[in-house]
Amino acid sequence: MDDAVRRALARWPDVPHCYGWLSLDCAGRWRLQNEIVRHRGFADFISRNYLNDDTGCWFFQNGPQRVYVRLEYTPWILRSQPDGSLFTHTGHAFVAAQAAWLDEAGNLLISGASGVGLVHGHDLVGLADAIVMPDGELPGRLALPGITLDLHPIAATDAPQRFGFQQNPLQD
Repeated sequence: MDDAVRRALARWPDVPHCYGWLSLDCAGRWRLQNEIVRHRGFADFISRNYLNDDTGCWFFQNGPQRVYVRLEYTPWILRSQPDGSLFTHTGHAFVAAQAAWLDEAGNLLISGASGVGLVHGHDLVGLADAIVMPDGELPGRLALPGITLDLHPIAATDAPQRFGFQQNPLQD
């Protein structure tokens, strides 16, 4: 979290939370009232101050105000690098990958120390050869450079409960 955000929280601790304004789409883009945030500095500021709470809600700490994020799918959107490493939409390494999941639409999810992320659609073609499914069925394996992950089936609607996140935080 930015130091300016910490200072603002200390000065104004009781600012009401904001719901329904900010979302994260499956391409890893921030959207403000459904419009893509195109200002690179603002998008980076959101990314640096993107956190989650104990209830599985993800939010952007905007100074003293917590702006809850509606997730189109998962809290992280992952990009694969040529060396096989994974990075989040916020620009951080996605570490300690533990398992992979394939949903009914062919979306690839990877769980790790930071939770679960959806592999960006543009990267699926490059990872297709890394998916091994005996007899064409799941469970299978995802063979990334330096690590092989178990690959399981999952229904997209089951992902939030399975991985403990809320896609659409609502005001109490």
